[in-house]
Amino acid sequence: MIAQLTGQLAAKAPSRIILDVQGVGYEAFIPLSTYFALPDLRASLTINILTHVREDAIQLFGFLTLPEKEAFVMLTSISGVGGKLALSVLSTLSIPDLITAIQTDDGEKLSSVPGIGKKSASRIALELKDKVARLDPGSDLPTQPALPDKIQDDAASALVNLGYRPRDVKDAISKISRDHASPFPLDDLIREVLKLLSKH
Repeated sequence: MIAQLTGQLAAKAPSRIILDVQGVGYEAFIPLSTYFALPDLRASLTINILTHVREDAIQLFGFLTLPEKEAFVMLTSISGVGGKLALSVLSTLSIPDLITAIQTDDGEKLSSVPGIGKKSASRIALELKDKVARLDPGSDLPTQPALPDKIQDDAASALVNLGYRPRDVKDAISKISRDHASPFPLDDLIREVLKLLSKH
């Protein structure tokens, strides 16, 4: 099993990267928290990998921190939570927020993740309550400013990939842009939009 890869970052998008390791390109699916902290293209990158083997495919999931990877493993151990949904959780909630939501049985916060309903939220909180304490919130990723141009388009693309409706995303981004005179870094904008969307 592949557990870690080091190479050059050949391509990056909100949902995946391609890492060039000595001429071989490895595609790995990532959460937004990892995407925010990625270096520039062609830079050297070491990323933690979880190899998911299915009958019809082998998928790689990538994480810049071990707490992200461990949280992903915990989430996918729950019946009905696959890789895509686990990435959605990590893209919507930071590690500290996830820990707090599970420990306090905050179903509203957990069900703010696209694809998770109240029943799934309750099951996640129940099954992981005694496990999340070993995640280290101090290793949560710092936010990294994105390039100012195309920030709204990049934010919209990332949120639509998470399952939100394009119209709702566009309206939320427009509202936040009106309320703030200075432009947000990409990660801050996405988190503000997620907060706004979770209220509706």
